[in-house]
Amino acid sequence: MKRLMIAALAAAIAAVPVCAKDKADPLSYGMVQLTVKVGTTTQADILEKFGAPNIATMDGSGREMWVYDRHATVTFDKTSGFSIGMLLGGVGGDVGGGGGLGFGSRKSRSEQSTRTVTLIIKFDENKVVSDFQSRSSSF
Repeated sequence: MKRLMIAALAAAIAAVPVCAKDKADPLSYGMVQLTVKVGTTTQADILEKFGAPNIATMDGSGREMWVYDRHATVTFDKTSGFSIGMLLGGVGGDVGGGGGLGFGSRKSRSEQSTRTVTLIIKFDENKVVSDFQSRSSSF
């Protein structure tokens, strides 16, 4: 029975996935302005920095165009409070007694914000950036 429990515990531990910490998304308005340069930045540079685009298509003149559209929601929860308690007890003769007193206060607050970044990049026939536009908003 003990061996069966140890085997079951080992199997359960092995089945738990190893969670890696998520990397922050490097696509921000500031990072776009620092990274993307017309006539210099290549598709390989863009892939390395921002990953695969959400949409890859051709524009009206047959040039390749990539669109990145990212949304992030950040939630901040804060809870604060206190409690005070006092326990009283006494024994006198044949009489025993005790009592207690306590009070407390607790507050919680939650805030949520959303950030969006949209990046549209056009490439020339040599796979170099020929034009780009980016927009960022927070609300």
